[in-house]
Amino acid sequence: MRSAVIVGASLAGLRAAETLRAEGFTGELTLIGDEPYEPYDRPPLSKQVLAGRASPGGTTLVAAEGLQARWLLGEPATALDLRTRQVRLAGGREVGFDRVLVATGTRARPWPDPAEAALDGVFTLRGRDDAARLRAALAAGPSRVLVIGGGFTGSEIASVCREKGLAVTVAERGPAPLAGALGTAAGSVAARLHREHGVDLRVNTTVMALEGDAAGRLRAAHLSDGDVLPVEVAVIALGATRNTEWLAGSGLAADARGVVCDAGCRAFDADAVVTSDVFVAGDVARWPHPHYDGLLLAVEHWDNAVRQAATAAHNMLADRPRPHRGLPAFWSYQFGVSIKSVGLPTIADEVVVTQGSVAERRFVACFGRRGRCVAAVAVDAPRSLPAYAALIESAAPFPPDLRAADGPRTPLPVPAGLAVNGQSTHSPTAAVTGQGPTAREAPRERDPRSPLTAPPLE
Repeated sequence: MRSAVIVGASLAGLRAAETLRAEGFTGELTLIGDEPYEPYDRPPLSKQVLAGRASPGGTTLVAAEGLQARWLLGEPATALDLRTRQVRLAGGREVGFDRVLVATGTRARPWPDPAEAALDGVFTLRGRDDAARLRAALAAGPSRVLVIGGGFTGSEIASVCREKGLAVTVAERGPAPLAGALGTAAGSVAARLHREHGVDLRVNTTVMALEGDAAGRLRAAHLSDGDVLPVEVAVIALGATRNTEWLAGSGLAADARGVVCDAGCRAFDADAVVTSDVFVAGDVARWPHPHYDGLLLAVEHWDNAVRQAATAAHNMLADRPRPHRGLPAFWSYQFGVSIKSVGLPTIADEVVVTQGSVAERRFVACFGRRGRCVAAVAVDAPRSLPAYAALIESAAPFPPDLRAADGPRTPLPVPAGLAVNGQSTHSPTAAVTGQGPTAREAPRERDPRSPLTAPPLE
């Protein structure tokens, strides 16, 4: 391989570039990014940056010495031509490659009404510029902040608002915060955290419209329960959209769910044939995970971006690819509590507290699917997770027989209460996206408590 191109100059792209150089690649290395900034860390944006403990520019990642890469920043890729081996940029320039890594990640899902989204006071949070604008808006002391979506990002923003003494309402269409990622049972703990810290939490509630004044400034939000809420700042925290539009017509198996690749990070084409010169890593990838029966996963975690990028870069150079088999792992800090997870809670049907005390906000919960362990979540108990990772990797029986000193005498599993796709406002950060490279969206199982009929339109 004489030339390698990495499309996506963020965490995954940088780690892939470093791995290529560390493993002996001496050819031409190009990184293409749509933002004008060198790679930076995104998790601190909704935590330290909004809280004022770090600046947006202070999140820049330090690249390894000797990278010797060509950086094409501020000009997004618009097309991939596999026949001529060219990446086309927005300005018309074309960059040739022997092998290319797709690491274009995700962007914040916007508010669906463009006119309302353009109101002064309506924000999303994904990049450095977003964080700088929202930080300034919060520093101005708005009378009330509305966070639309109770996922991890929305909850972290709400936490920062309360830390700053700001009144904040969280509107979540599902039954609890974090329900889309951890299920309703675990989400009920998050709901108590919100309310104990003074958040006006509205669950099973949809924001129907955002209202502005004559000057185009946000003034109110109309809720599905009929309430009209006066707000000056609204943060749209509806999850992420994968950046795959630029691959239309490329011949790859790519759609809004991501780019399909094998466990070796090699992209599939539209005929479900694995390619030898196109690789995928990070938030934009969908791949069959060996620990989850080959289900195609899409994972928006920092840890996955780092490890998958390293695997992809290794396989770009190797004769025999190695699989990416790391378990999804995630952490969040909100309302003074650390929440860490390992595995895939979104496929669980049951959950049980295995250590600690929910009442004391220090516990571990294990998630099960069809009688085996598939995930665990630790609240202010991070040291316990490695043992649970081993249980998940070995497909240990659920509930696990830990005999922990701080465990319950008789573990009592309860339904996990995972939301049907589209029920919660936020989206999970790790989810199953299909059965195979060309499979259509898997049919959703109807909750048996849901009626099969609906009232007539009137």
